[in-house]
Amino acid sequence: MSDAIIKAISFLIFIVIGVILKKKFNSKDEIDSLKKIILLLALPATIFVALLKVKLQLNLLLLPVLALVFNAILFYVTPTLLLILGITDKAIINTSRLLLPSLAPGLSCFPFILEFLGETYLAKAAMADLGNKFFVLFILYLVAIKWFYKNTEFKQESVKTKLKSLAKVMLFEPVNIFILVALILLFLGLNLNSLPVVVQNTLNRLSSIMAPLVLLFIGLAVKVKRKQFVQIFSLLMLRYGITLLLIAAIVAIFNFNLKDDILLMIAFGLSACSFWPFAHISSVATKELNIEADKKTFDTDFALSILALSLPLSVLLILGVFITGKTFAQANNLFVFASIITFLGVIMPLYLWGKQGAQIKKRYKEVK
Repeated sequence: MSDAIIKAISFLIFIVIGVILKKKFNSKDEIDSLKKIILLLALPATIFVALLKVKLQLNLLLLPVLALVFNAILFYVTPTLLLILGITDKAIINTSRLLLPSLAPGLSCFPFILEFLGETYLAKAAMADLGNKFFVLFILYLVAIKWFYKNTEFKQESVKTKLKSLAKVMLFEPVNIFILVALILLFLGLNLNSLPVVVQNTLNRLSSIMAPLVLLFIGLAVKVKRKQFVQIFSLLMLRYGITLLLIAAIVAIFNFNLKDDILLMIAFGLSACSFWPFAHISSVATKELNIEADKKTFDTDFALSILALSLPLSVLLILGVFITGKTFAQANNLFVFASIITFLGVIMPLYLWGKQGAQIKKRYKEVK
């Protein structure tokens, strides 16, 4: 049995343990406390250690820009995906357009990148996530507010004030603070070995608990509602399919042959949807309490369902990619994989279109 399969089985066991322990957690707040430990302590320490072990290169600073471009592509492609699925509800369209382009790599792909590709690639992923964070915190907030004002006659509030508060959130987020400090140390020519031994040991121990905690959290947090399952599953599969097709095209066109870098792009691109757009949606929802449900800007229930399903799907796909070794680091194999995932996204719409067509044909015969 290969090391990749052994690691994957180990990860799945942790997730199953999380599912089993779910009954022992009496409230959502208890599960969220585990999430806070991950995001405020374990993840920042892991990224800090990873960054201090790599050599500072200018191409690292390009990664946030590339991630931002990827977010933008997904944002503009999403309306087409909704059209394919025949989704016409305005609130659901707005909700999907806000959530699908966002990424949450910290909980869905960072642990696997660390385990399968190593600390150097985790550092690259962390740098890329800075661009994604800017997109989900600032750009998507402006989009959400723009749609809200367009949809209602609500008195406009100071967007500038809200952006300032979001800037503080981004600047003082532990992960970003650790990244900033690590970059400063690297610019000064320092690395992990330059720190006191006590600090090194503390950071390494914190780093070692990240993967188990994240996997347990995934097991605890998995909660998929049956309502709208097929619709959301199809939507997410199309999102993943488009992502894989885009990466496959880049690999083929530019003859890109750095296999670990390709796997990094795949894992990062397949990340689950971020919670931040939902925070923007919730903020808008509080202003629309007296508005009829069918006239609201967003659908909060649909947003929660997307978040609930995207995490387990992302984890399964990312694990599947890493289990196969370097198989999907080749353009041809990646195109095949992308086609299969895309087909899974369109199979239900095709079935419904076929069924609708058969019903129309039957009615036509009855009239005739």
